[in-house]
Amino acid sequence: MTDSVNKPAHAPRELTRPVHVGNVQVGGGAPVSVQSMCTTKTDDAAATLAQIGRLAEAGCEIVRVAIPRAEVLDGFQEICGSSPIPVVADIHFDHKLAIEAARRGAAALRVNPGNIGSWERVDAVIDAAGEAGIPIRIGVNAGSLDKDIDAREDLTQPQKLVQSAVSFVRHFEERGFSDIVMSAKVHDVPATIETNRELSRLLPHVPLHIGVTEAGTFVQGTVKNVAALSVLLSEGIGDTMRLSLTADPVEEVKVAWELLAALGMRRRHPELVSCPTCGRCQVNMIPIAEEVSRRLQDVNAPISVAVMGCAVNGPGEAKGADIGMASGNDQALLFANGEPIRKVPEASMVDELFSEIEQRFGNREP
Repeated sequence: MTDSVNKPAHAPRELTRPVHVGNVQVGGGAPVSVQSMCTTKTDDAAATLAQIGRLAEAGCEIVRVAIPRAEVLDGFQEICGSSPIPVVADIHFDHKLAIEAARRGAAALRVNPGNIGSWERVDAVIDAAGEAGIPIRIGVNAGSLDKDIDAREDLTQPQKLVQSAVSFVRHFEERGFSDIVMSAKVHDVPATIETNRELSRLLPHVPLHIGVTEAGTFVQGTVKNVAALSVLLSEGIGDTMRLSLTADPVEEVKVAWELLAALGMRRRHPELVSCPTCGRCQVNMIPIAEEVSRRLQDVNAPISVAVMGCAVNGPGEAKGADIGMASGNDQALLFANGEPIRKVPEASMVDELFSEIEQRFGNREP
């Protein structure tokens, strides 16, 4: 029986206001969207579009590019015109760049009002976004807080982030601009969780972009992002996300999808269920699992695939997957949809597994 006494009627993300970044809805109960940011130079439109193509193929739904100076705006306009996914202009310091990016085809602007300058300059950016009919992500970072708030010793870092974020949202809304997504990022996992919980409570109508910033290289960055975002997402907090990594941005997208899949929220690619091996394992499981994982990269179907190495959990896990195999005594038993199919020799079991996957699932889109 499901205990509904303490369960909220709606997840926080279902209560946020829908905002549209190009053709992608953020908030209003829409699926949590996956974002990344280009590492190429924006004035090199060809290189940037090539990277966006790789990101889109991996499942990126919104991409951000940097606008550091006016000279890149021509390239930015070309990128916006040819990108397969919505392009967000990332602006710091110079409000004129944000205004021009809105005119050049940005699907959204990302600005930190704390480093844009005076309220007059912030207001000019708001007006430009309103005229272009595009949203603004208000991005507050621990490393670039408003100086007055940052100097306050009576506030914790999460309190500084929240106070800054709330003040900006209120200013935007007082000017009649409500097409807002909010983010408040820090490299610390507990601070990320605390900050976003409080923002969700104080600004329940504003969609949240979540992620751990400056998280580090692939392994550390993945662990920190997953540690923070799995908590927030499981609590219904977060409408869109970027898992920042000091790595190829395609890896950010792959990890994001794996996280969403692990939480049972969205699945785009196959899930591999493989045993960790032990002294009972009768096949060389690690290279077999690695080979299956590699070949699954070419399968576009949200299926579960079990690769098991002994009789303890093997048959049960294989039966519970869409397709799988339980190995032992130089052979494997193939299963599909919970039913045994046939026994195959160890030497050909991976090929036999993928023959069944192709026959039954092909490259079915999720």
